[in-house]
Amino acid sequence: MIASGRTLVLVQMRAFAALIPIACAWACGATQPPQPDDVAAAVGQRADGPSVRVELAGDRIGKLVPAPATTWLWPGIIDSHVHLAYWPVADQLAAAGIAGAVDLAAPERTLGAETPLHVVAAGPMLTRVDGYPLTSWGSDGYGIGCGDAACVTQAIERLAAAKAGVIKIALDRDGLDPKLLPAAVATAHARGMKVAVHALSDLSVGLAAEAGADVLAHTPVEPLRPETVAAWHGKAVISTLAAFGGNPEAIANLRALRAAGATVLYGTDLGNLRDAGPSRTELELLARAGLSNADITAAMTTAPAAYWGIPIGPVAEGAEATFVVLDRDPRTDATVLLAPRAAWLRGRRVR
Repeated sequence: MIASGRTLVLVQMRAFAALIPIACAWACGATQPPQPDDVAAAVGQRADGPSVRVELAGDRIGKLVPAPATTWLWPGIIDSHVHLAYWPVADQLAAAGIAGAVDLAAPERTLGAETPLHVVAAGPMLTRVDGYPLTSWGSDGYGIGCGDAACVTQAIERLAAAKAGVIKIALDRDGLDPKLLPAAVATAHARGMKVAVHALSDLSVGLAAEAGADVLAHTPVEPLRPETVAAWHGKAVISTLAAFGGNPEAIANLRALRAAGATVLYGTDLGNLRDAGPSRTELELLARAGLSNADITAAMTTAPAAYWGIPIGPVAEGAEATFVVLDRDPRTDATVLLAPRAAWLRGRRVR
Protein backbone atom coordinates (compact mmCIF):
# COMPACT_ATOMS: atom_id res chain seq x y z
CA MET A 1 0.00 0.00 0.00
CA ILE A 2 2.78 2.44 0.99
CA ALA A 3 4.95 1.54 -2.03
CA SER A 4 1.94 1.85 -4.35
CA GLY A 5 1.17 5.32 -2.98
CA ARG A 6 4.74 6.50 -3.51
CA THR A 7 4.67 5.24 -7.10
CA LEU A 8 1.48 7.19 -7.77
CA VAL A 9 2.95 10.39 -6.30
CA LEU A 10 6.14 9.95 -8.36
CA VAL A 11 4.15 9.48 -11.58
CA GLN A 12 2.06 12.58 -10.83
CA MET A 13 5.18 14.66 -10.13
CA ARG A 14 6.81 13.53 -13.37
CA ALA A 15 3.65 14.36 -15.31
CA PHE A 16 3.54 17.81 -13.72
CA ALA A 17 7.22 18.39 -14.51
CA ALA A 18 6.60 17.45 -18.14
CA LEU A 19 3.93 20.16 -18.36
CA ILE A 20 6.19 22.93 -17.03
CA PRO A 21 7.99 23.63 -20.37
CA ILE A 22 4.65 23.77 -22.21
CA ALA A 23 3.15 26.17 -19.69
CA CYS A 24 6.29 28.32 -19.82
CA ALA A 25 6.15 28.41 -23.61
CA TRP A 26 2.54 29.67 -23.51
CA ALA A 27 3.30 32.23 -20.81
CA CYS A 28 6.46 33.46 -22.54
CA GLY A 29 4.70 33.83 -25.89
CA ALA A 30 6.82 31.25 -27.71
CA THR A 31 3.65 29.58 -29.00
CA GLN A 32 -0.07 30.15 -28.77
CA PRO A 33 -2.25 27.80 -26.74
CA PRO A 34 -4.66 25.64 -28.73
CA GLN A 35 -7.80 27.44 -29.87
CA PRO A 36 -11.22 26.06 -30.78
CA ASP A 37 -11.25 25.01 -34.43
CA ASP A 38 -13.94 27.52 -35.38
CA VAL A 39 -11.87 30.40 -33.99
CA ALA A 40 -8.65 29.21 -35.60
CA ALA A 41 -10.37 28.80 -38.98
CA ALA A 42 -11.58 32.40 -39.05
CA VAL A 43 -8.11 33.93 -39.02
CA GLY A 44 -6.37 35.20 -42.13
CA GLN A 45 -4.90 37.93 -44.27
CA ARG A 46 -7.38 40.20 -46.04
CA ALA A 47 -6.97 41.59 -49.54
CA ASP A 48 -7.32 45.18 -48.35
CA GLY A 49 -5.88 45.10 -44.84
CA PRO A 50 -3.79 43.32 -42.21
CA SER A 51 -4.32 39.78 -41.00
CA VAL A 52 -7.11 39.45 -38.46
CA ARG A 53 -9.19 37.11 -36.35
CA VAL A 54 -12.91 37.36 -37.14
CA GLU A 55 -15.25 37.67 -34.17
CA LEU A 56 -18.85 36.95 -35.15
CA ALA A 57 -22.03 38.67 -34.02
CA GLY A 58 -24.83 36.45 -35.25
CA ASP A 59 -24.74 36.43 -39.04
CA ARG A 60 -22.50 39.52 -39.17
CA ILE A 61 -18.82 40.20 -38.62
CA GLY A 62 -18.78 41.87 -35.22
CA LYS A 63 -15.10 42.69 -34.83
CA LEU A 64 -11.78 42.18 -36.59
CA VAL A 65 -8.92 41.70 -34.15
CA PRO A 66 -5.30 41.94 -35.40
CA ALA A 67 -3.76 38.47 -35.35
CA PRO A 68 -0.86 36.79 -37.18
CA ALA A 69 -1.95 34.36 -39.87
CA THR A 70 -0.67 32.31 -42.79
CA THR A 71 -4.11 31.88 -44.34
CA TRP A 72 -6.26 34.28 -46.39
CA LEU A 73 -9.83 35.49 -45.90
CA TRP A 74 -11.84 36.06 -49.06
CA PRO A 75 -15.50 36.73 -49.97
CA GLY A 76 -17.51 33.63 -50.86
CA ILE A 77 -17.65 32.32 -54.43
CA ILE A 78 -20.55 33.11 -56.78
CA ASP A 79 -21.55 30.95 -59.76
CA SER A 80 -23.41 33.20 -62.21
CA HIS A 81 -25.08 30.41 -64.20
CA VAL A 82 -26.76 27.50 -62.43
CA HIS A 83 -29.96 25.43 -62.65
CA LEU A 84 -30.66 24.40 -59.06
CA ALA A 85 -34.10 22.96 -59.78
CA TYR A 86 -32.60 20.74 -62.46
CA TRP A 87 -29.85 19.54 -60.09
CA PRO A 88 -30.66 20.42 -56.44
CA VAL A 89 -27.22 20.51 -54.84
CA ALA A 90 -27.32 23.84 -52.98
CA ASP A 91 -26.04 22.29 -49.74
CA GLN A 92 -23.09 20.72 -51.53
CA LEU A 93 -22.28 24.02 -53.22
CA ALA A 94 -22.31 25.83 -49.88
CA ALA A 95 -19.98 23.25 -48.36
CA ALA A 96 -17.62 23.76 -51.31
CA GLY A 97 -17.36 27.51 -50.66
CA ILE A 98 -19.98 28.73 -53.11
CA ALA A 99 -22.12 31.27 -51.30
CA GLY A 100 -24.14 32.77 -54.15
CA ALA A 101 -25.63 31.74 -57.47
CA VAL A 102 -27.63 33.11 -60.36
CA ASP A 103 -30.30 30.60 -61.38
CA LEU A 104 -30.90 31.16 -65.08
CA ALA A 105 -33.92 28.95 -65.72
CA ALA A 106 -36.14 27.08 -63.31
CA PRO A 107 -39.89 26.41 -63.14
CA GLU A 108 -41.97 29.33 -61.95
CA ARG A 109 -43.09 27.36 -58.90
CA THR A 110 -39.52 27.42 -57.53
CA LEU A 111 -39.29 31.20 -57.22
CA GLY A 112 -38.88 32.15 -53.58
CA ALA A 113 -37.87 28.64 -52.51
CA GLU A 114 -35.65 28.44 -49.44
CA THR A 115 -31.96 27.77 -50.05
CA PRO A 116 -28.79 28.17 -48.01
CA LEU A 117 -27.26 30.23 -50.83
CA HIS A 118 -27.77 33.81 -51.91
CA VAL A 119 -29.72 33.23 -55.15
CA VAL A 120 -30.71 35.65 -57.88
CA ALA A 121 -33.40 33.71 -59.75
CA ALA A 122 -34.85 34.15 -63.23
CA GLY A 123 -37.66 31.63 -63.17
CA PRO A 124 -38.47 30.24 -66.64
CA MET A 125 -36.67 31.72 -69.64
CA LEU A 126 -38.72 33.40 -72.34
CA THR A 127 -38.76 31.67 -75.70
CA ARG A 128 -41.02 31.08 -78.68
CA VAL A 129 -43.93 28.67 -78.48
CA ASP A 130 -42.40 25.17 -78.51
CA GLY A 131 -38.94 26.76 -78.59
CA TYR A 132 -35.74 26.05 -76.65
CA PRO A 133 -35.67 24.61 -73.98
CA LEU A 134 -39.32 23.50 -73.98
CA THR A 135 -38.71 20.72 -76.48
CA SER A 136 -35.58 19.37 -74.77
CA TRP A 137 -34.19 19.42 -71.21
CA GLY A 138 -36.56 22.18 -70.04
CA SER A 139 -39.90 20.62 -70.90
CA ASP A 140 -41.10 20.71 -67.26
CA GLY A 141 -41.66 24.43 -66.95
CA TYR A 142 -38.15 25.78 -67.60
CA GLY A 143 -39.43 28.09 -70.33
CA ILE A 144 -42.43 30.26 -71.20
CA GLY A 145 -43.40 30.21 -74.86
CA CYS A 146 -44.64 33.53 -76.25
CA GLY A 147 -45.71 34.60 -79.72
CA ASP A 148 -46.56 38.26 -79.15
CA ALA A 149 -45.55 41.29 -77.09
CA ALA A 150 -48.56 41.03 -74.76
CA CYS A 151 -47.52 37.53 -73.68
CA VAL A 152 -43.94 38.69 -73.10
CA THR A 153 -45.00 41.70 -71.03
CA GLN A 154 -47.45 39.71 -68.92
CA ALA A 155 -44.90 36.96 -68.28
CA ILE A 156 -42.23 39.41 -67.11
CA GLU A 157 -44.67 41.25 -64.87
CA ARG A 158 -45.75 37.95 -63.32
CA LEU A 159 -42.15 36.85 -62.74
CA ALA A 160 -41.27 40.22 -61.22
CA ALA A 161 -44.21 39.92 -58.81
CA ALA A 162 -42.92 36.47 -57.83
CA LYS A 163 -39.53 38.04 -56.89
CA ALA A 164 -37.51 37.08 -59.93
CA GLY A 165 -34.28 39.08 -59.93
CA VAL A 166 -33.29 38.71 -63.59
CA ILE A 167 -35.05 37.85 -66.84
CA LYS A 168 -33.53 35.30 -69.20
CA ILE A 169 -34.41 35.21 -72.89
CA ALA A 170 -33.57 32.47 -75.36
CA LEU A 171 -32.60 33.72 -78.81
CA ASP A 172 -30.99 32.03 -81.82
CA ARG A 173 -33.12 30.06 -84.29
CA ASP A 174 -35.25 28.27 -81.69
CA GLY A 175 -35.68 31.12 -79.21
CA LEU A 176 -37.91 34.16 -78.85
CA ASP A 177 -38.72 36.10 -82.01
CA PRO A 178 -36.11 38.90 -82.05
CA LYS A 179 -38.86 41.40 -82.89
CA LEU A 180 -40.17 40.88 -79.33
CA LEU A 181 -36.81 41.45 -77.67
CA PRO A 182 -37.02 45.28 -77.35
CA ALA A 183 -40.39 45.03 -75.56
CA ALA A 184 -39.03 42.37 -73.23
CA VAL A 185 -35.94 44.41 -72.34
CA ALA A 186 -37.98 47.58 -71.77
CA THR A 187 -40.44 45.77 -69.50
CA ALA A 188 -37.69 44.12 -67.45
CA HIS A 189 -35.69 47.33 -67.08
CA ALA A 190 -38.78 49.22 -65.98
CA ARG A 191 -38.99 46.78 -63.07
CA GLY A 192 -35.31 47.06 -62.19
CA MET A 193 -34.28 43.67 -63.58
CA LYS A 194 -31.29 42.85 -65.77
CA VAL A 195 -31.81 40.84 -68.95
CA ALA A 196 -29.64 37.80 -69.67
CA VAL A 197 -29.73 36.32 -73.15
CA HIS A 198 -28.99 32.81 -74.37
CA ALA A 199 -27.33 33.89 -77.61
CA LEU A 200 -24.63 31.77 -79.22
CA SER A 201 -24.46 33.25 -82.75
CA ASP A 202 -23.08 36.56 -84.00
CA LEU A 203 -26.54 37.62 -85.24
CA SER A 204 -28.26 36.96 -81.91
CA VAL A 205 -25.46 38.56 -79.87
CA GLY A 206 -25.67 41.68 -82.03
CA LEU A 207 -29.47 41.88 -81.79
CA ALA A 208 -29.30 41.48 -78.01
CA ALA A 209 -26.84 44.35 -77.67
CA GLU A 210 -28.93 46.56 -79.95
CA ALA A 211 -32.06 45.86 -77.86
CA GLY A 212 -30.25 46.80 -74.64
CA ALA A 213 -29.75 43.36 -73.06
CA ASP A 214 -27.31 43.35 -70.15
CA VAL A 215 -25.48 40.05 -69.97
CA LEU A 216 -24.69 37.05 -72.17
CA ALA A 217 -25.73 33.87 -70.34
CA HIS A 218 -22.95 32.00 -72.17
CA THR A 219 -19.84 32.98 -74.04
CA PRO A 220 -21.01 32.68 -77.69
CA VAL A 221 -19.61 29.68 -79.54
CA GLU A 222 -19.70 31.09 -83.08
CA PRO A 223 -17.10 33.65 -84.22
CA LEU A 224 -18.11 37.24 -83.45
CA ARG A 225 -17.47 40.18 -85.77
CA PRO A 226 -15.45 43.07 -84.30
CA GLU A 227 -18.49 45.36 -84.39
CA THR A 228 -20.54 42.79 -82.46
CA VAL A 229 -17.83 42.49 -79.83
CA ALA A 230 -17.57 46.28 -79.53
CA ALA A 231 -21.32 46.53 -78.89
CA TRP A 232 -20.83 44.69 -75.58
CA HIS A 233 -18.57 47.31 -74.07
CA GLY A 234 -19.80 48.03 -70.53
CA LYS A 235 -21.99 44.93 -70.47
CA ALA A 236 -21.22 41.46 -69.08
CA VAL A 237 -20.61 37.89 -70.20
CA ILE A 238 -20.90 34.69 -68.15
CA SER A 239 -18.12 32.29 -69.06
CA THR A 240 -19.56 28.70 -69.16
CA LEU A 241 -16.63 27.67 -71.36
CA ALA A 242 -16.54 24.11 -70.03
CA ALA A 243 -20.23 23.63 -70.88
CA PHE A 244 -19.26 23.76 -74.54
CA GLY A 245 -16.17 21.61 -74.21
CA GLY A 246 -13.66 24.44 -74.32
CA ASN A 247 -14.80 25.51 -77.79
CA PRO A 248 -11.86 27.45 -79.37
CA GLU A 249 -14.19 30.07 -80.85
CA ALA A 250 -15.78 30.63 -77.43
CA ILE A 251 -12.37 31.10 -75.82
CA ALA A 252 -11.41 33.61 -78.53
CA ASN A 253 -14.76 35.40 -78.07
CA LEU A 254 -14.29 35.70 -74.31
CA ARG A 255 -10.80 37.12 -74.80
CA ALA A 256 -12.17 39.66 -77.31
CA LEU A 257 -15.22 40.62 -75.22
CA ARG A 258 -13.05 41.23 -72.18
CA ALA A 259 -10.61 43.32 -74.20
CA ALA A 260 -13.58 45.36 -75.46
CA GLY A 261 -14.64 46.21 -71.90
CA ALA A 262 -17.17 43.51 -71.02
CA THR A 263 -17.19 42.26 -67.41
CA VAL A 264 -16.40 38.55 -67.17
CA LEU A 265 -18.45 36.56 -64.64
CA TYR A 266 -17.56 32.99 -63.69
CA GLY A 267 -20.39 30.55 -64.46
CA THR A 268 -20.63 26.81 -65.04
CA ASP A 269 -24.15 26.02 -66.34
CA LEU A 270 -24.51 23.78 -63.28
CA GLY A 271 -27.17 21.17 -63.81
CA ASN A 272 -26.29 20.59 -67.42
CA LEU A 273 -22.73 20.14 -66.09
CA ARG A 274 -22.19 18.22 -62.85
CA ASP A 275 -19.47 19.86 -60.76
CA ALA A 276 -21.06 20.42 -57.33
CA GLY A 277 -18.49 23.06 -56.47
CA PRO A 278 -15.96 25.31 -58.19
CA SER A 279 -14.95 23.91 -61.58
CA ARG A 280 -11.26 23.26 -62.21
CA THR A 281 -11.94 22.93 -65.93
CA GLU A 282 -13.64 26.33 -66.04
CA LEU A 283 -10.67 27.93 -64.28
CA GLU A 284 -8.26 26.35 -66.74
CA LEU A 285 -10.30 27.61 -69.70
CA LEU A 286 -10.55 31.11 -68.22
CA ALA A 287 -6.77 31.15 -67.99
CA ARG A 288 -6.57 30.01 -71.62
CA ALA A 289 -8.80 32.98 -72.51
CA GLY A 290 -6.17 35.30 -71.07
CA LEU A 291 -7.45 35.93 -67.55
CA SER A 292 -4.79 36.17 -64.84
CA ASN A 293 -5.17 34.58 -61.42
CA ALA A 294 -6.35 37.94 -60.08
CA ASP A 295 -8.86 38.27 -62.96
CA ILE A 296 -10.24 34.78 -62.35
CA THR A 297 -10.54 35.46 -58.62
CA ALA A 298 -12.47 38.66 -59.32
CA ALA A 299 -14.76 36.86 -61.82
CA MET A 300 -15.58 34.29 -59.12
CA THR A 301 -16.07 36.62 -56.16
CA THR A 302 -16.06 40.42 -56.13
CA ALA A 303 -17.20 41.10 -59.71
CA PRO A 304 -20.44 39.06 -59.55
CA ALA A 305 -21.22 40.32 -56.04
CA ALA A 306 -21.09 43.88 -57.35
CA TYR A 307 -22.83 43.12 -60.65
CA TRP A 308 -25.79 41.21 -59.21
CA GLY A 309 -26.02 43.14 -55.94
CA ILE A 310 -25.34 40.06 -53.80
CA PRO A 311 -24.28 41.10 -50.25
CA ILE A 312 -21.11 39.01 -50.09
CA GLY A 313 -17.84 40.68 -49.06
CA PRO A 314 -15.63 42.40 -48.29
CA VAL A 315 -14.43 40.90 -45.00
CA ALA A 316 -15.12 43.95 -42.84
CA GLU A 317 -16.75 44.82 -39.54
CA GLY A 318 -20.53 44.94 -39.89
CA ALA A 319 -20.53 42.95 -43.14
CA GLU A 320 -22.34 39.65 -43.50
CA ALA A 321 -20.16 36.80 -42.21
CA THR A 322 -19.89 35.01 -45.55
CA PHE A 323 -16.32 34.21 -46.57
CA VAL A 324 -13.84 31.45 -47.27
CA VAL A 325 -10.51 30.70 -45.60
CA LEU A 326 -7.78 29.91 -48.12
CA ASP A 327 -4.27 28.51 -47.87
CA ARG A 328 -2.81 31.02 -50.35
CA ASP A 329 -3.57 34.39 -51.91
CA PRO A 330 -5.99 33.54 -54.78
CA ARG A 331 -4.70 36.50 -56.78
CA THR A 332 -1.46 34.59 -57.27
CA ASP A 333 -3.03 31.11 -57.51
CA ALA A 334 -6.77 31.04 -58.24
CA THR A 335 -6.87 27.23 -57.97
CA VAL A 336 -6.85 27.63 -54.17
CA LEU A 337 -10.54 28.57 -54.56
CA LEU A 338 -11.26 25.00 -55.66
CA ALA A 339 -10.81 23.68 -52.11
CA PRO A 340 -11.14 26.32 -49.37
CA ARG A 341 -9.82 25.36 -45.95
CA ALA A 342 -13.09 26.57 -44.42
CA ALA A 343 -16.25 28.38 -45.51
CA TRP A 344 -18.69 30.54 -43.57
CA LEU A 345 -22.17 31.41 -44.80
CA ARG A 346 -24.30 33.97 -42.92
CA GLY A 347 -22.28 33.42 -39.75
CA ARG A 348 -22.47 29.61 -39.89
CA ARG A 349 -19.52 27.39 -40.65
CA VAL A 350 -20.49 25.15 -43.58
CA ARG A 351 -17.08 23.65 -44.42
